Amino acid sequence: MPRLLPGIIAMAAVVVASNILVQHLLGAWLTWGALTYPIAFLVTDIMNRVYGPTAARKVVYAGFVTGVLCSVVAAGFDKTTLRIAIASGAAFLSAQLMDIAVFNQLRKYNWWLPPLAASVVGSILDTAVFFGIAFSAQLTPLFPGDDVSWANETVALLGHGPVLPLWMSLAVADCAVKLAQAVLALVPFRIVVGNLIHRRAQIH
Repeated sequence: MPRLLPGIIAMAAVVVASNILVQHLLGAWLTWGALTYPIAFLVTDIMNRVYGPTAARKVVYAGFVTGVLCSVVAAGFDKTTLRIAIASGAAFLSAQLMDIAVFNQLRKYNWWLPPLAASVVGSILDTAVFFGIAFSAQLTPLFPGDDVSWANETVALLGHGPVLPLWMSLAVADCAVKLAQAVLALVPFRIVVGNLIHRRAQIH
């Protein structure tokens, strides 16, 4: 467990920071949390490459528990709803576990392919699950106490495209940031993985 502690701390820090920053807008379609949350995929991929899928899942579960605790605390201050909490938890867990599964299928290929493909698939799943559960009008009857009518107001997609519910513009913008960070994260992934593997070789 001590070897996983840095990964667990990093994942917990990302989750906590994202839960705080998601409350602050960045332009018309994003929140600051959109910039920090994709780092979770980087943490998962690093742990998977260096320590394997079992270790990566333990880090993900630690992040999930942290996220649940954040939702409970936020709910106590009326900053979140049950629907948002469920959407956030379901999206995080399903996306991170999918990331691990995709990474493992591609583990034997070029170093950059597993983290890139895993992060791309995980990011798309994360966005679909979160925004679908949190804001889709079709699920509103399941959460009668949560008013998300504002998210279903129709606007031009990202201000220029076809007229769709507002939450779809938020989802597209959010996913675009995740995909861009999936590419950018290859640099720190390569550096951190190289350093960790080198240290493990020295210890053994």
